[in-house]
Amino acid sequence: MSQTVPGGYAVRPATPADVDAARRVMLDTFYREFGYGYVPAWHRDVVDIEGTYLDDPRHLLLVAVHDGEVVATTGIRSEGPAHPPHPRWLADRYPSGTTAQLVRVYVRPEHRRRGLARTLVTTARDFVAEIPGYTCLYLHTNTKVPGVETFWRGLAKEVFDARTTGEHGPGVATVHFEIPL
Repeated sequence: MSQTVPGGYAVRPATPADVDAARRVMLDTFYREFGYGYVPAWHRDVVDIEGTYLDDPRHLLLVAVHDGEVVATTGIRSEGPAHPPHPRWLADRYPSGTTAQLVRVYVRPEHRRRGLARTLVTTARDFVAEIPGYTCLYLHTNTKVPGVETFWRGLAKEVFDARTTGEHGPGVATVHFEIPL
């Protein structure tokens, strides 16, 4: 499942030795990119990376490593979107257990535009396709991060644009997608 990306990057499943560095990538994204920081109700997996991703055979955390440093992450969890904050109909459409949710697709800004996110997502999608019981790959994204909406529209099909309804509250720019398996 490991892959090499031009420029000296290795994409591979995370190990226990990667946990602290992966957590730093995630927390830096919450604070620097999203501007709202760590929210326990939304980010419980970041506190327990090993229990969430490494100890569950249906879950996965991928990392991209450059010169020994974790510079990007991507996760898969066997959970659909939570209601609340997401609409009930969306949670019903993507139930936990049969839905693989793509999460934590984060690349440090200085390592972007090198194919890391695409390689991480493709590797995660391939993992999901091999796991019995998954019927779909779902994700939601914060479109306030520059380039992210264009990126996802090139890989996935929009299911719901929460910006048009205001259901997530003021200032939240969430769009929900599904990636074909």
